[in-house]
Parts: sequence; C-alpha cells; structure tokens
Amino acid sequence: MLILKNGRTTLSNFGPVLWSRNIIMGKLAVITGATGGLGRELTLKFWDAGYSLFLVSRRADKLDSLSRELADKANQSVHYSTTDLSNLSQMSLLSDLLIKKQPNVLINNAAIQGPIGPSWENVVEEIQSTIQVNLLAPIELCRAVVPGMIANGGGAIINISGGGATAPRANFTSYATAKAGLIRYSETLAEETAAYNIKVNCIAPGAMKTDMLGEILKCGAKVAGEREFSMANKVYAEGGASMESVAELALFLASEKSNGVSGKLVSAVWDDWAHWTEHLDELSSSDVYTLRRITGRDRGFTWGDK
Repeated sequence: MLILKNGRTTLSNFGPVLWSRNIIMGKLAVITGATGGLGRELTLKFWDAGYSLFLVSRRADKLDSLSRELADKANQSVHYSTTDLSNLSQMSLLSDLLIKKQPNVLINNAAIQGPIGPSWENVVEEIQSTIQVNLLAPIELCRAVVPGMIANGGGAIINISGGGATAPRANFTSYATAKAGLIRYSETLAEETAAYNIKVNCIAPGAMKTDMLGEILKCGAKVAGEREFSMANKVYAEGGASMESVAELALFLASEKSNGVSGKLVSAVWDDWAHWTEHLDELSSSDVYTLRRITGRDRGFTWGDK
C-alpha cells in the first residue's frame, strides 16, 4: 500500500514494499534506526540540509509520527518502511528496494544492545540476533547500495559504532564484537571503493542518553558490571554525549566538505574532525583514527618484537 500525503511518500507498515520516489531526483539518504533518539536527530539534520529521506525502523507508528514532524518542502520527499533488521526475508526486500533506488548516502544507525552479562551465560539466539542487526544487516545494506553509488559517480556510507568497539567491554560481548567487526568492515570497504569516489567511515558517538542505556540500568550492577552501571547512571543524570553533534558529524561525512576522508573511525566527542581536510596527506598516508594492533615497540618495549 502506497500513500501520498502533501508531496510526501509513506509506505505500508507491513514491511518493505515497492515505493515511488515521485519526480524528485536530488540527494537521497537512507537512515536505519530512524525513530530512536539519534535516528530522529539524523533525520531532522539531513532533512534540513536538503536531502530526501528513506527512513527504516521497526515502529510504523513512530515512523509516521516522525515523518509528520518534517516541514513540507517542494523538492524533497520522505519515504519510510517498517523493517525488522533481524528478519532475513524483510532484509532481502529492503535490499532489493535500495538496489533499485540508488541512494547517495547510507547511514547504518540501527542497533540493539543484545544480551547483557557473562558471555557464557548469554542465549545463543540472542547473540545471533545481535550480530545480525549490528553487523550483518549493515553489510547487506552496503552491498545493496555500492553498485548504484559506483554507477552514479560516488556516495557516502556512514556506520555508527559503539561502546566496546575499540577496547574490551565485559558483559556486552555480542554488542562489542559486532561493533568492532563493523569498524574493520568499514575500513576494508573504504579501500575497495576508493577508486569510485565512495567514502566509508564510522562514527564513535559517545555515551548518549538512549533506550539502550536504560536497559543497563534495568539490569543493575550485578549483571552489567559496576563500571557500566555507574556510567549509565552518570549519563542519565548529566545528559550524555550530544546527539546533535553526532548528526552534524554525519552530515559532514556525507558532504563534499569531507572529500578525502575515508576508512576512518571518527569520534563525535573527542576529534576535531571539522579541520581534518586541512591534513589529507597525513590522514591518507597514516593509520591514524583506525583500529590497529599495538606492538611492544609502539609502547617503548624492546623485548617483544623481532
């Protein structure tokens, strides 16, 4: 079922269906996890910047509500689809849609926390679901959009990382494993697509006040660990990292302003990313802002390396 409202295209809430982009042929950004806190901020930021949008979430009611927040614009349209990224058949339909519509920008923002607690006590099915949503689904969507980006002369892929991607995160094994894998995949894809004017980067958003953080508080310190529980309490009390800053970084990485920046893990909290393009030679010729093995020599030890 396809519904047209005030120049705005919405989709049926029964999973991905065929959709129309109307006659608008400008910039199109796909945002998964669009109805969460960060997803909403990304949606508003990219809409204001002139992008047409394709929003993905499991919640049809929230997708409809979010689309109604967007002020009507003559040269932009918003499309949405309720898709459960853990559902392989729905993922296949969504991928087919993106292959046909060839977006300029893909933001893999959707994620689930997954099981919390010692890894040997985690339920296997929950581990698999977490890896599917947080790693395999982004990979599948990247596979869907890259050929179109190549055909159209370029594009931008932005993958949202998370806690545990760059260091061990006890009691959050599935989430950390998936996010670390997503960073390495993004680095590799960046090398594969460099000749096609496609930028692939990851964003480390920082600890934000989200529903996933609420799950940690609900589990308590005994299950999540004292450090995680204390950090979650602090973020809830103080507000946490700015979602607007993450959205601004994503818009920068999607724009021509960031041309030359690819294969990097960019912190929305700690990195002076706005000035990176002034140092493209150093960025491209070094492994800064990436995941790498640390050797003894890197730390000044003389006994561990040949």
